[in-house]
Amino acid sequence: MKLYLICPTCGSDDVMKNGMTRRGKQNHKCRDCGRQFVQNPQGQPKNPDTLSKIKLLLLERISLAGIARVMGVSESWLQNYVNQLYAAVEAKVTIIPKAVGKCTVQMDELWSFVDNKGNKQWVWLAMDIKTREVIGCHIGDRSKVSAQALWDSLPSIYRQCAKIYTDHWEACRAVLPSKRHESVGKDSGLTSYIERLNNTFRQRISRLVRKTLSFSRKLENHIAAIWNFIHDYNYQIRVEMLKRLPLKFSPSFT
Repeated sequence: MKLYLICPTCGSDDVMKNGMTRRGKQNHKCRDCGRQFVQNPQGQPKNPDTLSKIKLLLLERISLAGIARVMGVSESWLQNYVNQLYAAVEAKVTIIPKAVGKCTVQMDELWSFVDNKGNKQWVWLAMDIKTREVIGCHIGDRSKVSAQALWDSLPSIYRQCAKIYTDHWEACRAVLPSKRHESVGKDSGLTSYIERLNNTFRQRISRLVRKTLSFSRKLENHIAAIWNFIHDYNYQIRVEMLKRLPLKFSPSFT
């Protein structure tokens, strides 16, 4: 019995066999328009709903292998998709616009690694304790250079006005303005919000779990995965703040 095929381009049923593909599948050719095709091609584009769900899963504590199993996609396709997605992630915070005035910032760093535990990558974070937004981030070593990079990543309004609390790490004392910086111990409670944020990062980003098989093998993806989470984290804060505003006042945050 002859297999009934229709050309995907012109809809003609005048189709003939045309050899085999390099993957060993039967190739067909339309006599009317000349289109060549195979039945049930493997490389079909993923539908938008699948891509949206994958983006959400990338924000949760689940490995790429786990996402591939849940979504029914190949690990190689998923890795290529993640590489493309992370290449477009901007390493810059987006925050709620603020007027010049007093504000309080907490800073801290948490340990991570890429490829092996010998390649340490410290995640430096800064948080506005009033809005709970992440207002600065840098991934690097634990030196003064990284402390300076975190300071430089802060929006200008915080560099002008903020009172800053950190732990006693010497790199912070060497870089931050002495008149507005205070190093404190954990028992003071003045770094409690940023320490809780560190815990949130470890609970939500599988690459930062202390004992994990989901660690990064590529530094660029490690950095982009963290920034991708930060953008979503700050976005969720803006959404919650909008819900609390009166209906007659609903500004658009950028």
